[in-house]
Amino acid sequence: MPKGRRPLIPTYTMPGVLTMLGPSGPVRPLVLDSPHSGTDYPEDFGAAVDRDTLLDAVDTAVDELFGAGPELGAALLKAHFPRTYIDPNRAVDDIDARLIDGCWPGPISPTEKTRRGNGLIRRTIGDDDRALYSRRLGIEEVQERIRRYHAPYHRALGKAQDRLMERFGAVYHLNCHSMGSLSREDMTRRPDIVLGDRDGTTCEADFTAVAAEVLGGLGYKVRTNHIFKGVELVRAFSAPEAGRHSLQIEINKALYIDEETRRPSPDFRSVQADLAQLIDRLAAFAEERANDAGRDVA
Repeated sequence: MPKGRRPLIPTYTMPGVLTMLGPSGPVRPLVLDSPHSGTDYPEDFGAAVDRDTLLDAVDTAVDELFGAGPELGAALLKAHFPRTYIDPNRAVDDIDARLIDGCWPGPISPTEKTRRGNGLIRRTIGDDDRALYSRRLGIEEVQERIRRYHAPYHRALGKAQDRLMERFGAVYHLNCHSMGSLSREDMTRRPDIVLGDRDGTTCEADFTAVAAEVLGGLGYKVRTNHIFKGVELVRAFSAPEAGRHSLQIEINKALYIDEETRRPSPDFRSVQADLAQLIDRLAAFAEERANDAGRDVA
């Protein structure tokens, strides 16, 4: 980079909130984000369960799994706050009225996940759906969580996408998660990897197909829109007809950690290396699409 030129997507940290890692290699039109790997628990959380229970809800080390992104030219955004405190993968109006002390001063649009206790602010946690709080949350308390955590995360992701869109004329987004190895419904083994594009509505079909092809070629069992189809971040940050494409990826935890201890398994580095191959191929796909559109990506 010439001296004095500012990076297209700079690296910065908001302590306790997020880190944006800008590309350290040549910039490519791909953004990765890990919204559920945060373990910095705010002092005012006031949860009624122990830390181990809270950690069960974390997408453990997903930010590390996709850590090769910046050196491969992709931006990587990661949350430091936990999804159990406030979930950046939910809309701001996805409010669970049962958890609020008072009448929420605005419209609410609870989803099916909210009815199960997993809305913007979680009401339950764990396989036994135990209460996350022994109290109701005040309106100002929830509004402050939105202002200090949820809104900055969405702004950071949106700004990165806007800058890449302006530069390349198209932008691709990979929303990164992990899932428990067993289905909660029947305790059968889940696929190795699940891709979600909300039934083909959040990205062009070829983007999903390339991801599935790369992962399948590496030996993983891949399903698309099975169990997990994608939630708020891929919905809110996609507009395929306008060149904005978002795809969710879920990695089976048994592939890379011991689910009991949450420590990396012997296969962690191998999975990390495979995901680096995925990132590189998706970034190349994004560049090809930008070139096909007549944009200069040099």
